[in-house]
Amino acid sequence: MARNKQRDRAAAAASVVETVDGGLAELIPDRERPRAWTLLIDGAPQSHVDLDDPAHLAFEYQRRLGHIADLAAPPNRPLQVVHLGGGAFTLARYVAATRPRSTQQVVEVDGPLVQLVRRELPLDSGARIRVRSTDARAGLAKIQDGWADLVIADVFSGARTPAHLTSTEFLGEVRRVLKPGGLYAANLADGPPLTHLRGQIATAAAVFPELALTADPTVLRGRRFGNAVLLASDRELPVAELTRRVATDPHPGRVEHGRALADFAGGAAPVTDASAKPSPVPPASVFR
Repeated sequence: MARNKQRDRAAAAASVVETVDGGLAELIPDRERPRAWTLLIDGAPQSHVDLDDPAHLAFEYQRRLGHIADLAAPPNRPLQVVHLGGGAFTLARYVAATRPRSTQQVVEVDGPLVQLVRRELPLDSGARIRVRSTDARAGLAKIQDGWADLVIADVFSGARTPAHLTSTEFLGEVRRVLKPGGLYAANLADGPPLTHLRGQIATAAAVFPELALTADPTVLRGRRFGNAVLLASDRELPVAELTRRVATDPHPGRVEHGRALADFAGGAAPVTDASAKPSPVPPASVFR
């Protein structure tokens, strides 16, 4: 017991705590990995980064986004990627490590957070990663038509996705930025009765012809609050391979697509700028 307390004190002493625009940011060292850190904002885990092994993805939803990045093009082919929401740049580091020579743009509105991460968890100097400190939708508007192979949206403010990043108008901008055949992947958070998630499926279906959704089965059954990753494109999706990867994850998930996904959406209406609302507030128990 005394040894555990000593270890806890050592971890607390090594933590980095700063106030950023989004709240209180904490970088907590990983006890199992010498140069790995977890970023929390106001107590909510945002990112995990291993500086020695950037291909390591600790969070379940980030591994699912990583699978999508792996399937966005043949192995080893560089990608052009837009990351809406930066956190600790976990997915940008992953793509840079697994697909060298990729060109990436990260849009993160929280300038002080960007400065903290750059200082404490520096990016590889050889990685082609440009970081813009601006609103995700404003940053997206500055990217040229047909530039990206992959757009990843993982934007949370106070643990909620802002309303203006949930609409058909927003997804129209995403599709404009994507190349033909490009992929859009979004980290969504919801709980019972899954109204937000169903609305986001309907919204994406109004813009993209092909959709898939992956999540923990208990989340899809509406039994708990959690993350789901929505995948969309104008081309046929690699559903079989994504399903295989998600099923063999340390925390196995399920993939829904086609008629099953349409049935899951249950006739929800697409969200527009006029009707958009932020994603729901997570229950306090989620972060305990």
